[in-house]
Amino acid sequence: MPIIKSAKKAARQTTKRTAKNTAIKKNIKTALKSFKKSPTAASASKVQSEYDKAVKKGLLKKNTASRRKAAIARTAKAAGAKPTKVAKVAKVAKKPIAAKKPTTTKKPAAAKKPAAKKSK
Repeated sequence: MPIIKSAKKAARQTTKRTAKNTAIKKNIKTALKSFKKSPTAASASKVQSEYDKAVKKGLLKKNTASRRKAAIARTAKAAGAKPTKVAKVAKVAKKPIAAKKPTTTKKPAAAKKPAAKKSK
């Protein structure tokens, strides 16, 4: 058991993250099982959607998900399912850049006079 306060907090965060990650992985696995059981276009898109969600949450890397989605598309095509349009892997959203205010011409600050020396 952690004794330090920050270590206790880190342990709490780890348990929450682990629970979230296992839930996402479980969703992927169940969707994949249903796809392998009956490879249809709807089940293929469901699996691909789950992979996109995993990428968005940071659980899988983008290229890993892309590779797995391509394999699913190949399997669906071989099974004779009409593939729906494959969605691209969601890109990580960047914060919008704040619009710059128009710069107004400012008068240059007056030059400061050097401080006078104090005499004793």
